[in-house]
Amino acid sequence: MAKEYKLTQERLDALREELHYLKTVREKEVADLIKEARSFGDLSENSEYDEAKNEQGKVFSRKVEVEEILANYILIDPNDVSQGIQLGASVALLDEYKEEIIYKIVGSEEADPMQGRISEESPLGRALLGKNIGESASYDAPNGMTFHYKILKVTGQ
Repeated sequence: MAKEYKLTQERLDALREELHYLKTVREKEVADLIKEARSFGDLSENSEYDEAKNEQGKVFSRKVEVEEILANYILIDPNDVSQGIQLGASVALLDEYKEEIIYKIVGSEEADPMQGRISEESPLGRALLGKNIGESASYDAPNGMTFHYKILKVTGQ
């Protein structure tokens, strides 16, 4: 069974756009680079040709990866908060130091902690799922510390 990728509509649109770009623009650019590099002569000592072929491999690999995601995605509804915190929800938390932190719970494909987007598979993400406003969530970090948060606010997109 293929892995299912949980995506927000925003991420789904971005992946579709990226795939379109890879197929319509980037593949042609790389093909032109290969054609130009071939014109330089002997391929055995042609670094431009080697670089162009490597780039072609990267583009092909990324195209296959995006197609795999688009073939096996589940669209998440960030506005469905009836069962507590779910994927796509934005959560305002109060940490142990009385600082407010806001995270958006996303699928692993979209996670970017530096941008406030945490995966539902992360320790904090797992601790928050299903919880409601006013409840506490805690998790044990790999270094042995336990982190505690109070849920202040939950919103959709």
